[in-house]
Amino acid sequence: MGGVGMAVEFSLLGGVEARVDGRPVELGHARQRWVLGALLVDANRVVPVAQLLHRVWGDRSPQRAPGTLYSYLSRLRQALACAQEEVRITRQSGGYVVEVDASAVDLHRFRRLVEQARTTDDGERAAALFEQALGLWQGEALHTPDTPYFNALRETLCQEKFAAELDLSDTGLRLGRHTTLLAELSARAETHPLDERLANQLMLALYRSGRPTDALHHYHQMRVRLSEELGTDPGVVLQRLHQQILTADAALAVSAGTGSAPGPAATAVPRQLPSSPPVFTGRSQELEQLTDALDAQRSGRSVAVVISAIGGIGGVGKSWLALRWAHENVARFPDGQLYVNLRGFDPSSEPLPTSVALRGFLDALGVDPDAVPMDPQAQSGLYRSLLADKRMVVVLDDARDADQVRPLLPGSPSCTVLITSRDRLTSLVTTHGAEPLTLDVFHADEARELFDRRLGTHRIAAEPDAVSALLEHCAGLPLALGVVAARAATHPGFPLAVLADELREATSRLDVLDVGDVTVNLRAVFSTSHRALTPRAQRLFALLGLVAGPDISLAAVASLAGLTPARARVPLGELEAAHLIQQLRPGRYRMHDLIRLFAAELGDREEDAAAALTRLIDFYLHTAFAANELLDGPHSPFQPELLPPAPGCSPLRPADTADALEWFDAERPCLLAAQGLALAQGQYAQVWRLAWTLVSYHVGGHHLQDYFTVWRTALTAAERHGDSPAPRALAHWRLGHARTQKGEHTEALDHLNLALSLSEQTDDIAGQAHVYRTLGWAWEQCGDDERALHHAIQALRLYQTLDNPVWQANQLNAVGWMHAQLGRYPEALSHCEQALALFRKDGRPGDEASTLDSLGYIAHHTGRYTDALDHYQQAMNLVRGLGNAHDEADTLANLGETYHAMGRSAEARDAWREALSLYEDQRRTAAAQRLKERMELAPEV
Repeated sequence: MGGVGMAVEFSLLGGVEARVDGRPVELGHARQRWVLGALLVDANRVVPVAQLLHRVWGDRSPQRAPGTLYSYLSRLRQALACAQEEVRITRQSGGYVVEVDASAVDLHRFRRLVEQARTTDDGERAAALFEQALGLWQGEALHTPDTPYFNALRETLCQEKFAAELDLSDTGLRLGRHTTLLAELSARAETHPLDERLANQLMLALYRSGRPTDALHHYHQMRVRLSEELGTDPGVVLQRLHQQILTADAALAVSAGTGSAPGPAATAVPRQLPSSPPVFTGRSQELEQLTDALDAQRSGRSVAVVISAIGGIGGVGKSWLALRWAHENVARFPDGQLYVNLRGFDPSSEPLPTSVALRGFLDALGVDPDAVPMDPQAQSGLYRSLLADKRMVVVLDDARDADQVRPLLPGSPSCTVLITSRDRLTSLVTTHGAEPLTLDVFHADEARELFDRRLGTHRIAAEPDAVSALLEHCAGLPLALGVVAARAATHPGFPLAVLADELREATSRLDVLDVGDVTVNLRAVFSTSHRALTPRAQRLFALLGLVAGPDISLAAVASLAGLTPARARVPLGELEAAHLIQQLRPGRYRMHDLIRLFAAELGDREEDAAAALTRLIDFYLHTAFAANELLDGPHSPFQPELLPPAPGCSPLRPADTADALEWFDAERPCLLAAQGLALAQGQYAQVWRLAWTLVSYHVGGHHLQDYFTVWRTALTAAERHGDSPAPRALAHWRLGHARTQKGEHTEALDHLNLALSLSEQTDDIAGQAHVYRTLGWAWEQCGDDERALHHAIQALRLYQTLDNPVWQANQLNAVGWMHAQLGRYPEALSHCEQALALFRKDGRPGDEASTLDSLGYIAHHTGRYTDALDHYQQAMNLVRGLGNAHDEADTLANLGETYHAMGRSAEARDAWREALSLYEDQRRTAAAQRLKERMELAPEV
């Protein structure tokens, strides 16, 4: 990026704008500008794709957001192409980065100027630098974007600007500019009436301007406001200034400096931190986040006490993180370190009373016991006074709730507080601006590193399979990993495979992880969190332990518990606050594997466990049934009759096709788990019914492995169901279709012939017709078009004996297609036109699309290219509306052929490349290879 180039400037301190050589650059519509803004905030640093999507769309990210993001980035590159030597947008290691000189971005220039102003000893230079920095602001920063990320960033930048304004005022006061500052300080105080630093500046300026009465009046107003609105008194610094004004202290003269009074008398320097964790692994990002919070406060970007609330499930390593960071940064707290274990979730004792913790802090600070006031509020006031202007870290470990820690919070922004708790401490975030930092379990590499450091690389390398099994069973929970490592370390001669075998049985895994010490016993750790719950949260926790899916939606939880969604939110919120579940995104929850084992132990004891699981299965079945009707219509083969859902079950009804597809996408693994649960519960009819509701979604979205899996489970249920051959015929038919999709032709034909035989045993004409139809398609895939046509005609004859025009229309299309494959275009056209008329009469967009694709093929091969384009484009609009990516790929490939035949090479290239991308995404290797070969035969395209 060197050499002489063009002058590039980016603005974020206002709208998102760009200029090249002083000329504005057209950056496109609003959200496209937001993408650029989201990258420029972290100029020259990679922003992961998921993070970028969240920044730009928040929680309302559309299904096709990644593709839309790529399009926006491509357009931004084009817009900035005139300055490609000075600015580049590139993809790197899972994200995107804007490579640009940071000084070209007003936000980064602002921060650099402010930092320079704060570090110079020259008052005049500092004032000039502050003024230059503040002059970059053209209004509210990033004033257009409206997402949670940008809204929070805007507030942060507003605070940065305010802090710089206060710093400039302090500098002006040191330089004796109190008269010129008065109007500005008065106006600012109207906007920020509770800011004590600002009040200090205004009072000092008033006093130095010969208006001590006005200064004292402002102090009185400030004291009243603080009392009425916050229930507090002015801080030590403001009280001292008030006293100095009353006594006309000579120290307030300009020559004395800022007018700040000296700090309080020295106290004892406490060093209460327990030892640093002997083996500490990972958490580099979390350590950096804690440091960033302190740096922001020290640089003036935050004017409040730094409070970090470290949360997470029991055993996730909250205390170790807090202690590790405190020890690594101990030099930054020369006035001391306070620590207390509040025992909020101690399995062997009650929580520590706040009064006891507070008295311990006063003792550590050197307060004479006889001087400690009796009133608890007075004790807190004394504690805060002693910490005023002190650079200290206070670690409040294992807090039960916010009420336990409030009296222990210092009031001085020079202090830093680390709180660990299994409670989310939401009210502290609201009232005290605490920064939540939730710890998750270890990633695989972090977990393996812990084993390496505890057991040694050689021992780990000697048994890789056993180590993998141990890591899987501990599921990333640091406490579990530590227990396993400790057990292995105490028996250095034992193979790790022995311990892995002990842990393999899920039902006894928590027993194996019990080392006899109540403080590191996983079941005891989880029990303390469980006992703190209300009865309804305890019940829901137990029921959630019985759920097999990887996560669960709010609506599913409501049916599981027999509650309305509104009522289910309350115990869910309690479980989330206790870190016993996590809310991955709005309305979806998950539970750690080891917590799930503990919850399942409790769930087995619930009296209504079986009824709860029935409600959950019914929720998935009835919602999937309603969603499938939107995708496939009401006339699908073997459409099951459903009994009403169990009492207390509240299925959803998707609003439209897009809503149905979104629900299927979100619940895809949960539906498979629900089917397995139904099988385990002996609800065999529900097993094959669930499989049936997923046919259109699985086939349309090309989820072939899921398609095969659910019908293999359905066949197991059908074989256990009894003597009725109908469910077995259905399962074999669908397995034959699934295996054909996978290219397993021999196995497919075996299933289909079994299905045909079972249907013939019961004289099931519809069943025979369906199987013949699939046999025709299967033989087509084998390359035997004559045999395929024979079976297709057999199916059509059977369908024509039934009163179902949709089935007849489908088979007319199939017969027409096979005639087309054999070059019999008049017969093909006749059958497909009959099919199209029937589909349009019955409103079947998916089948209509299939028939239009057939008609496009026929038109192409009879030289009617314009008609072919029209048919293919109509089909494309329909399949995209249905989310049918499988058929979309085939239609795109066909569309490319027609464009190529018409000599429209560029359009053919675009259609084929899009089809090839879909084939590769769907892992349709053979189709992708055929298309590549076809493209090679058309070099002009």
